Amino acid sequence: MNTRSARALSIAICLVIVQVAFPGAVPGEEDEESGFGVCDTVVGVIDAPAGAVVVAPGTDLTAQTSANPAGTTFWLSPGTHTLAADQYGQVMPKTGNVYLGAPGAVLDGRGINRAAFTQNATGVVIRGLTIRGFVADHNQGVVNHDSAPGWVIEGNRIEENDGAALMAGPGQRVLGNCLRNNGQYGINAYRTGGGITDLLIEGNEITGNNTDDWETQLPGCGCTGGVKFWAVDGADIIGNWVHHNHGAGLWADTNNNDFVIEDNLIEDNAAEGLFYEISYNLVVSGNTFRRNALIQGRRRALAGDNFPVASVYISESGGEPRLDARTDLIDIRGNMFSDNWSGITLWENADRFCNSPANTSTLSCTPLVPAVTSCAPPDIAQPPLYDDCRWKTQRVSVHDNTFEFDPDTPGCETLMCGRMAVLSNYGTYPAWSPYRASVVSEAITFDQDNRWYDNKYYGPWTFVAHDTSRRLSIDQWVAAPYNQDTCSTFGESEGC
Repeated sequence: MNTRSARALSIAICLVIVQVAFPGAVPGEEDEESGFGVCDTVVGVIDAPAGAVVVAPGTDLTAQTSANPAGTTFWLSPGTHTLAADQYGQVMPKTGNVYLGAPGAVLDGRGINRAAFTQNATGVVIRGLTIRGFVADHNQGVVNHDSAPGWVIEGNRIEENDGAALMAGPGQRVLGNCLRNNGQYGINAYRTGGGITDLLIEGNEITGNNTDDWETQLPGCGCTGGVKFWAVDGADIIGNWVHHNHGAGLWADTNNNDFVIEDNLIEDNAAEGLFYEISYNLVVSGNTFRRNALIQGRRRALAGDNFPVASVYISESGGEPRLDARTDLIDIRGNMFSDNWSGITLWENADRFCNSPANTSTLSCTPLVPAVTSCAPPDIAQPPLYDDCRWKTQRVSVHDNTFEFDPDTPGCETLMCGRMAVLSNYGTYPAWSPYRASVVSEAITFDQDNRWYDNKYYGPWTFVAHDTSRRLSIDQWVAAPYNQDTCSTFGESEGC
């Protein structure tokens, strides 16, 4: 057992149910029909610890928090607890406060309160509560609303709220929670000005989120799914069950770095199981990806869109040795992919770079460049800016994975599923871009050290390289000039 798992287990012993296993622990052994998951357990801390302030339903938890010193433990007894009947009714913890819920203790926002726990106190613990009915605004969260540092959020059921179930702050631990059916996200890992580091998300069930379908309300907002990460430097996402979210399961967007995504079960998400976008340095190991992107893939295929929608989508992201991280690659290894719309797509938009009007993250630049305005002619046409103004899909290794694909998947008659891809578009914009024409298509396909090898394939896989028009057979994919999947096996074929 690793150090973090041991710590999480020692913390959890006061809960009614100790989660010693979860769906990600043995990928592929359990599914949503098994009834096994955090959301099917009873949450709560059975007894009030010695010295705790006991809070009965009807007691003003906000006033109790104000009246007691920092470091106080509060135990909410069984029943439904509410806050002041206005939108700003909220609990404002002091440093080191602990909030424990007995089995059956519910903190209910009643469709009135925007947030449950707010402000900037450090080291707060929220454990064993059911938290529901809060109406956080778009892109905001119910628990740790202000992304304060060092919070431990463990063994709770946070469900049926607007916005995100919780925000993330530096050093936060999110352990063994049910984050279910929230309007936007299960977790929004965002902090104004950045600065989220050392984030641990372990043993949670994250399911059914984005019930408000924000991509329909705000097309292209990039603001939906199970978990969204923004500019997080150092995150471990371990042993979670991420399933049936209305959008991507896990989505890292804009200058994230140093992620380890390990031993998770990621299945039945409407869009990608994992979307890693304009970010850096990632290990994806020992996960099971099942039946992801079927809804998104089918929708786009039936609309005549031939883009290779995938279970794992790496978009303008790559390994960067100049950034401090536990790897200098994007290393996708030892995972099981089964019956997803497609496998892995490596993509780089030739028109998306720092200071380009086509970059949707308009205020962001790569961490290798001092300012957005640096990426302008004439200097951008020469090293080092020519390289450093781009978020490059580079140094991606895809190896020792198993890919299974069922050609009878509904919608596959379009021939748009069951694909693996490395590609870009033809650069056209802006007029001063040094990346026009096929510059980026050539680079991502041949020059940026993106490699598949030692994988196992089952089913009639096809491959896309360079651009969407180049659909390759297995023989073409493994032969020059692509030279991919060295020593991989296809069906019953022999490897090296």
